[in-house]
Amino acid sequence: MLQINYREATKTKAMTNIPKTMNAVVLTGHGGMDKLEYRTDVATPTPGPLEVLIKVGACGMNNTDVNTRAGWYSKAVTGATTTDGHARVNDEDPSWGGASITFPRIQGADVCGTVVDVGADVDASLIGKRVMTDCWLRDWDHPLDKTRTGYFGSECDGGYAQYTTIDHRNVAAINSSWSDTELATLSCSYTTAEGMLSRADVRDGEWVLITGASGGVGSALVQLAKRRGARVVALASEDKHDTVRTLGADVLLPRSPEQLAVALQNTIGQDTVDVVADVVGGDYFADIIDVLARGGRYTCSGAIAGPMVQLDLRTLYLRDLTFHGSTVVLPNIFRDLVRYIEADEIKPVLAATYPLSEFHAAQTAFVQKQHTGNIVVVP
Repeated sequence: MLQINYREATKTKAMTNIPKTMNAVVLTGHGGMDKLEYRTDVATPTPGPLEVLIKVGACGMNNTDVNTRAGWYSKAVTGATTTDGHARVNDEDPSWGGASITFPRIQGADVCGTVVDVGADVDASLIGKRVMTDCWLRDWDHPLDKTRTGYFGSECDGGYAQYTTIDHRNVAAINSSWSDTELATLSCSYTTAEGMLSRADVRDGEWVLITGASGGVGSALVQLAKRRGARVVALASEDKHDTVRTLGADVLLPRSPEQLAVALQNTIGQDTVDVVADVVGGDYFADIIDVLARGGRYTCSGAIAGPMVQLDLRTLYLRDLTFHGSTVVLPNIFRDLVRYIEADEIKPVLAATYPLSEFHAAQTAFVQKQHTGNIVVVP
C-alpha cells in the first residue's frame, strides 16, 4: 500500500504544472511551408498505459520531416529534396514507409526532455528524469520485425511541441553534461549513421568514403567510423572542411571532385576505398561507385541530391560489390548510442537553435544545407 501511495503522490506532484493545451507545429497535409502551422491551442497529450509524457526541452530536425511534408518519398517524385511541395505526389506512398500518413500530424523525432507523467503500467521512478527518444516505434513482442515498425513523428505525433508521449521502451534516461539542444542533435542522425556502418560491417583500418560529411548524418558517420578505427575520406563543401576535420576526418575533399580516383590516389595513396557511406545520391553516384575496391561495400540512407541514379551493373557484379540499404536499425543501436554519449566517445555538432515559433525559418535553413551538423528547435 505504501508503494502505491508513493507512486500516486509522485504522479500528482509531477502533473500539477501540466497545462491542458500547448504550443506545437502541426503539419496539415503534403505541400510547401504553408502546410506547417504554429498553434498555441493544441491539446496536451496524456500518456497511455505503456507511455510516458515528456516535457520537451529540444527537438532536432531531420530529413524525414521535410521529405514527408513535401511528399518526396512518393515514387512520383524523382528530384532532390526541397522546401517546396512537389506538384505530383501519389496518395498511397508519400511517407517513409511507402504508405499514406494521417493529418494533422506533429512531426519531430529527436526529443530530449524530462518525463513529467507516466501511464498506469510504467515505473513512476522515470518521472523527473531527463531522457532521449528512440525514433523507431516497434512491436515490442516482435522487435526485430521491420514490417511492424513506425517512426516517431510520422506514424504518431512527435516532438515539435511542448509535450509529447511515447512508449516507455522508446526512451533512455541520459547521464550527460550536454545541454538538451546538444542531445537533440543525436538520436536520428547518429542511429542512422551507426545503422549504416553496422550494415556495411565497417572495420578497423578500412578506408571509408563519406558523402555529405558536413550534414547531420554525415558528421555522425565521420565520428562513428573513426570510433570503429576506420580511416575516413570526407566529401564536403570546402568552406566546411575545418569543422569536419575536427570530427576526425583523415582526408577532406570537395563535395564532388571531377576526378575522384585521382584525388584519392594523391591523398591516400590508392584510388579505391573499402566502403562508401552515402546520403546524397544524385548525379555523382556513378563516380563514388567506381572507386569501390573489389569486394567493397556501399551503404545508403538518403538521397538528398536525388533518388534516380545510373548504375553500370558490370561494376556491381564484376567487382563483387555489396549494396546495403539502411533505414530501420536494430534495437540495440539506440542503447549503444546512449552508451557512447555517456562515455564521451562522440560529440554533438549543433549548428543552430531556433524557437518553435520560427519553425519555417529553421526548416528553410535546414534544407539549404549551409550549416555543419544539425539544427534544433526549442519550444
